[in-house]
Amino acid sequence: MQANPATTGQEGRIGTVYLVGAGPGDPDLLTLRAARLLMSAGLVVHDGLVDPAILAMARSSARLVSVAKSRSRHTMKQEAICDLLVKEALAGNDVVRLKGGDPFVFGRGGEEAEACRAAGVPVEVVPGISSALGASAAAQIPLTHRDHASIVSFVAGQCKGLTDQDWSGLAGKGRTLVIFMGLATAAQISDKLIADGLTPEVPIAVIENATRKEMRVLRASLAGLADLVRDERVQSPALIVIGDVARAESGDTDNSIRALALEAQNMEIGQ
Repeated sequence: MQANPATTGQEGRIGTVYLVGAGPGDPDLLTLRAARLLMSAGLVVHDGLVDPAILAMARSSARLVSVAKSRSRHTMKQEAICDLLVKEALAGNDVVRLKGGDPFVFGRGGEEAEACRAAGVPVEVVPGISSALGASAAAQIPLTHRDHASIVSFVAGQCKGLTDQDWSGLAGKGRTLVIFMGLATAAQISDKLIADGLTPEVPIAVIENATRKEMRVLRASLAGLADLVRDERVQSPALIVIGDVARAESGDTDNSIRALALEAQNMEIGQ
């Protein structure tokens, strides 16, 4: 994408694009920088999975533009999103580009930063708590543990050429594999990892709506991943954790699958 930085609005002023991480869901987990930018923004371009409570922090006069994506439908293609950010900045508007998790972890923040720089638009990246870190912490699943895992890998489960990708060595003894956007391809993921030599009995956990009051933690074996997603009707946002760290605690009443719902009052500070 090319743009002419000489064509600007507001007497030649070029706005700044802020790529802001909204964290895993709970507004309390926003960084101070993210909260301040959001509350002062005149224009917020946001993903569909950003929690409504976070969007409600924007001032009443702010323009909110949704660029929600799903597996089968995009409100706006990525190229058009980049064009929108550059167009608004060249018109003299500061833009808060609000993304779930962290902008640079499967958030396409790199593409948007490149588009802004190519057009001469200032860009600032505001990190957020990655969904992988926020979800695992909320579920009390340590991604690393001296007894179980010293290596962590992040992969995208919804991507082109999934079956051709080499995931060998990413999961197994002493390792934790975290899969983003893996619900729709759960069966292929399970088959792929087992074909690569991972035992079908390896523990997995699916964390749905992490850090929110409707959060669920569902556990099964790798062989049962697809059935778990289907039978429990798991919806996005959800994360898949594979490895010994996902094993149910010894005190759980069911060691193969567990659903955990967090009540709103338990998430309030001071209780």
